[in-house]
Amino acid sequence: MKRRNLLATAAMGLGLVLGGGAFAQGMDHVKACFVYVGPIGDGGWTFQHNEGANAVKEAFGDKVEIQYQESVPEGADAERVLTQMALGGCNIIFTTSFGYMDATNAVAAKFPDVKFEHATGFKRDSANVSTYNARFYEGRAVQGLIAGRMTKSNKIGYIGSFPIPEVIMGINSYYLNAKKVNPDVELSVVWAFTWFDPAKEADAAKALIDQGVDVIASHTDSTAPLAEAAKTENVIGFGQASDMAEYKDGPRVSSIIDNWGPYYVKRVGALLDGTYEQADAWEGIAGGEVLIGEITDRIPADVKAEAEALRDAIAAGTVHPFTGPIKKQDGSDWLADGATAPDGDLLGMMFFVEGITGDIPQ
Repeated sequence: MKRRNLLATAAMGLGLVLGGGAFAQGMDHVKACFVYVGPIGDGGWTFQHNEGANAVKEAFGDKVEIQYQESVPEGADAERVLTQMALGGCNIIFTTSFGYMDATNAVAAKFPDVKFEHATGFKRDSANVSTYNARFYEGRAVQGLIAGRMTKSNKIGYIGSFPIPEVIMGINSYYLNAKKVNPDVELSVVWAFTWFDPAKEADAAKALIDQGVDVIASHTDSTAPLAEAAKTENVIGFGQASDMAEYKDGPRVSSIIDNWGPYYVKRVGALLDGTYEQADAWEGIAGGEVLIGEITDRIPADVKAEAEALRDAIAAGTVHPFTGPIKKQDGSDWLADGATAPDGDLLGMMFFVEGITGDIPQ
């Protein structure tokens, strides 16, 4: 995958980036366009982005026209789709997967009057490119606590999509926060090398279950891991990207919900009222972009209270999921006692923490 070659400069910096200034005047009508890596019916990542697009329409009504294209491969096809959208009158284009980064910047350079917003990336080569992300690792910390408390085998699992910092930091956060409450916990990682492929995702879940794992988190887009977990008694898991509430009576005990609606409404609203500026956004639980789905009664009340307290402490800024002392997998020091991870370290994270076995695929 191309995305594996786009990591070296991931820690280029974070925070508000201004370029080109705000518009002198707003717009009467905005055509907002979305490029999706999977189908809107995936029940996870793309479903939630499309819910965000729907929130824009609900907020602004006839002032906004929504267009989207789903299941767009990351590569040359993405550049073609983006070009067509720009030529078709889109005023703002949201590209909703990491692998769209180069295509987004290439097309943006050719259409300086169109605004481009890239999800989870870090390149802003032109003044009309903004980036936005969510601190998913905060939700992984809550899931890790639940996993550490609930595992009976002391074996927990994680389905990785691709070895990029976003996924690596999620794996590390999940493990570290499970280990805090259960020192005997062991983590197994299976790489699916896909964002959305239900068959591969199910195979990954089955591989983990065959290893004795009884709690599964995933960083892929479909409900297939939960469907697979439902086949084995006493295996639990988490909704990924969306609530996946249809599994609440089965293995799903909570979820990470990617709440993109407020960001999309804010950005399209800024285009309408003339306050739009280039930006780099990275919000989490505190900003409402990462939500923790309902923790079901399958989790004991004391564990539920502990998980909710961690969620609230992260939101309040009194707890950071990456707080030292933490060593890297090779035993070298990373964070001193009480130190918290700088954003740059997280955005460029390409190492496992101490205690995780196995290598990160290259």
